[in-house]
Amino acid sequence: MSTTEVPFSQLLREPTATVGKLEESQSGRLRLARRDGEDLILESAERAEAKAAAWSTTTRLFVSLMKQDDGARALLMALPDVFPWVRFLPTEDVQAFLVELVDVANACAELSTLAPIEAVVAAWRATANVHADPELRAALLAPSDEEDHGPVPPPGEK
Repeated sequence: MSTTEVPFSQLLREPTATVGKLEESQSGRLRLARRDGEDLILESAERAEAKAAAWSTTTRLFVSLMKQDDGARALLMALPDVFPWVRFLPTEDVQAFLVELVDVANACAELSTLAPIEAVVAAWRATANVHADPELRAALLAPSDEEDHGPVPPPGEK
């Protein structure tokens, strides 16, 4: 289902017509394209509150499943379907990823933000990448020369 897109300026010039497009949209959302910043999504408060409630319910369900051996096992078995790269993680890391993912999702539901979940997934994906690449893994596990090379300059400086 695609999201209808209109220029942000249209909302400012023609608010009633723009809201009409929102109400006609199959997705129930309207993407406001901006030239001077990140695009925005416009949706009804009822729809946003329903999504937040669904997120909270789903998260509570996962937390409850994690408290039961069969539920935790089912979630572990589902992880490779959702995140194929977990196949490169050691077993204990797959379990640690699942626990961290559910814990962070639960905290995110309380704060109504999803950004920390992306950070958890990205960090674990990077870890899987290291395990999947024998040369990279060997380089990272090689003994350090323990020589202090001094402070690292800020990006762009030499």
